[in-house]
Amino acid sequence: MLHITICVLFLLVLICNHLQATSGLGAAVSYALAKEGYCVILAGRSLHSLSKVVSEIKEQIDDACVKAFQVDLSSYKSILSFKHSLQQWLLDSDLHCSVQLLINNAGILATSYRITTEQCDQMVSTNYIGPFCLTKLLLPLLEQSPIPSRVVNVTSFTHRNVSSMEVTRETISGQWFSKLSSYPFAHVYEYSKLCLLLFTYELHRQVGLAEKPHSVSVIATDPGVVKTNIMREIPSCLSWLAFFVLKLLGLLQSPEVGITSVLDAVHAPPETSGVYFFGGNGRTLRSSQLSYNSKLAKDLWDASSQIFLERQLASRDTT
Repeated sequence: MLHITICVLFLLVLICNHLQATSGLGAAVSYALAKEGYCVILAGRSLHSLSKVVSEIKEQIDDACVKAFQVDLSSYKSILSFKHSLQQWLLDSDLHCSVQLLINNAGILATSYRITTEQCDQMVSTNYIGPFCLTKLLLPLLEQSPIPSRVVNVTSFTHRNVSSMEVTRETISGQWFSKLSSYPFAHVYEYSKLCLLLFTYELHRQVGLAEKPHSVSVIATDPGVVKTNIMREIPSCLSWLAFFVLKLLGLLQSPEVGITSVLDAVHAPPETSGVYFFGGNGRTLRSSQLSYNSKLAKDLWDASSQIFLERQLASRDTT
């Protein structure tokens, strides 16, 4: 049976312009899964950059099944268009209309406040709201999989720096950050990754209560410190110093090593769900105490679902 894997590679798209395409975490995961025989779908903002990744994978793996689609995770309209394009491609390719694995690998670190067309902070929208909407839209395809399917959310240990969180419309959209005298970009990144983790645990509870429990499993994974170009907006001298210190401490990993925790999450038994993989070697940890607050997770789910519903309705009105 041909397996369908979707890797959302917003991070990959950003670093492709500066490094070779195979240097990114998403590209390394895509190559590893294609080598295992998965049909890998890469979705990212730059179709040109993704096409380079597809070409490089096919050059190394003769029979690789790899397809690229353009999508901007900060735009619901773009995400919805991607879903329709994916379904049409599955039909045209005579493949089963389902998805076995969705890897949400999106992550940007923006140093300034940027508002999207949907009035959201771009970093929060890309790192959390976009993956939330994409997962909600693709959940029916995951549930249609003839074999157990899985959602893997790539989060970060930096979520532990968030000690408190209030769920409001302004905080979920990131609009609240525009009211501050300076944009706390590090905190916003940490906040977005905590949101992704809370979403992971709540989705795990939601699918466990479904009519077909455990047909979809949900796992969070944290690769640790991986050398990518995510800090491209930080002054080069500071980013170089940070990577230098991390390397001296033995904490800095290459993407090829960093993907081990992602692959652990992919290959975990079907009944594995709601866990937090960290650093490879099959290791699981407990995330921050705040991330296990079920009431906070439910409030975040409800608020995010409301945003999702509003965007659905707006999209229908536009159509």
